[in-house]
Formats: sequence, structure tokens, C-alpha cells
Amino acid sequence: MAKSKKITPVRWSEEELKLLKKLYKKAKAREISEQIGRTIGSLREKARKLGLQKKSFRLWSKKDLDILKRLYPTEKQQVIAEKLGRSVKAVYSKAMKLGLKSQNAVVPWSKQEEALLRKLYLHKSYQEIAEQLGRSTGGLTGKANQLGLRKTAPPWSKKEVNLIKKLYPTHKAKEIADRIGRSEGAVRQKIYKYGLQK
Repeated sequence: MAKSKKITPVRWSEEELKLLKKLYKKAKAREISEQIGRTIGSLREKARKLGLQKKSFRLWSKKDLDILKRLYPTEKQQVIAEKLGRSVKAVYSKAMKLGLKSQNAVVPWSKQEEALLRKLYLHKSYQEIAEQLGRSTGGLTGKANQLGLRKTAPPWSKKEVNLIKKLYPTHKAKEIADRIGRSEGAVRQKIYKYGLQK
């Protein structure tokens, strides 16, 4: 009876290790596997041995938690996330677990903010308006409902349509949207409707 050959694993080259360390925090395991030419199981095992961790699973240090506790009541989540090198979602989740409260959530709306909300509401996304006003999207939609605002844009003029046709070959949809005062999504719908090409 023939003896079965023992499979000897191929050693990782310096280049492979360097690439693994570079990509592991941000790229998906499947993408790294395809790029390096190793199985997902093999690269995960090697990452474990090297002590590599995905960015999203990075443990919170005492210093991180102290910064979060100090800043969360008064700073925007985006600012804290950038300071800590984490996602806004990670900052929010950790704050909720620690029972932290943001004072921004209860700041009353000024007349200027309400006026700006009315002005931007039809033409900008909730996210864009929230960032401009320094408010959460939830707070913004709540205020919009309270003010009776509805996302019903005025009909498109021939001038607007012609401008899209003229600008699209050389401009991005976002740039066109800003120029004509429409949302990027609305501009993209028109581009698709008229079959415009770059």
C-alpha cells in the first residue's frame, strides 16, 4: 500500500507578508486572498500569528475611552471619530454602551437653522444638510416633519435639462447638482432617463 504524501505548506515570502500587513486592516479577506494567491484560511491564520487585527475590531484603550468620555457630550461624532481613528458608527456604539449623552441632541433650533433647513431641504440629501447644520439626520428629519417640509421638488425646466446634457460629458453629477440646485440623486435619474454618456 502506497504511503500518502505529506503536503508541505509553502513558506510565506517577505513580499507576501509585507502585502498582508499592508492590506489586512482595511481590505476584505477574499480580496487579500485573490491578491496574494493564498486561501482565506491560510491568510487568517498567518494574520493571527502576526497579531494583526482588523481596524473595526481594534480594542478600545483606556486613553481612547477617556477621550470619548471627555468629548462626547459637546463634540460631533464625526470629529471624535477622526480624532480616534475610528468610524462614526464605532464611536456611537461605544458611547451608547457607556451610557454617554450628547448635548448636541437637545440643543434647540435657531431661526437661522430653520431657515437654512427650508432652503436646502429640496435640493440636498439629509446627510448633506445634517453635516452643514451640525445636526444628526434623525434630528433633522424630525424637525423637517415638524415644519411640514416635504421632498417634492419643482418640475424640471428645459434650461435645467439642457444644462445637464451640456455639462455631463465633462462634469460629475455632484458638480452639476450643486450648479443647478438639485440633489445628486435627481440629477442621476435624469442622466439615466436621457441615456447620457461620458
